Amino acid sequence: MTGVPLKHQRISRILAREIRDGSRRAGERLPGEHTLAERFGVSRTTIRAALAELSEEGLITTRTGKGSYVLFDGRPPDDRFGWARARAVRGADTAVRTLAVREAHEGALAAELGLEEDEFVCVERAGELVADGTVVSYERRFLPPVPVIRELPARGLGQESVTELLLRAGLRPDHGEQRVSGRPVDAREAELLRRAPGDWFLETRRTSRAADGTFVEHVVGLLDPDHFELTLTFG
Repeated sequence: MTGVPLKHQRISRILAREIRDGSRRAGERLPGEHTLAERFGVSRTTIRAALAELSEEGLITTRTGKGSYVLFDGRPPDDRFGWARARAVRGADTAVRTLAVREAHEGALAAELGLEEDEFVCVERAGELVADGTVVSYERRFLPPVPVIRELPARGLGQESVTELLLRAGLRPDHGEQRVSGRPVDAREAELLRRAPGDWFLETRRTSRAADGTFVEHVVGLLDPDHFELTLTFG
């Protein structure tokens, strides 16, 4: 594992830096996808994935038919309304490693989400510090088995991000809910995290849906509280 960021991650970091240092002000409209694609020499799909990451960080909002606008106004994130978000602290670079991509039948989860079918494609990943390989996060992402996603267990995720995959499958997150709690990890989770059973981790459970209410993904994450903080953004 090299820890080298993917194209959309590199672009999102550049734009995030421009937003945070004040080069792009709150309320400012970002250049369009075509203009950004020309600037960075990438496809519009890659730009959409980068913008999706900025949106997930609470830095921008995308308005259908109007473009993307800067939300960040220089205030601490917990002074603004929105979803609770987990962020790595102390500027430590992390790299994500895919552990498994498999078919899953989860009746209880389907019932919780109000879905008729209990079939999902589950992507398991771990986040590691680039500096020393310490595992600081573990997540399970449950995706609908629509075309493009259904073939994942056979071919693997490769270098494509889940954000890019969802966009390619025609699934764009628009709204949802997220819950945060803390709990001790069990034996299997402890093995994956290289910790001791019973160690305390933050648990996040996030469900995303498209504008029409279509299920997009459900993510269960475990975060090391020594390396992550939770903020609540407003807006």
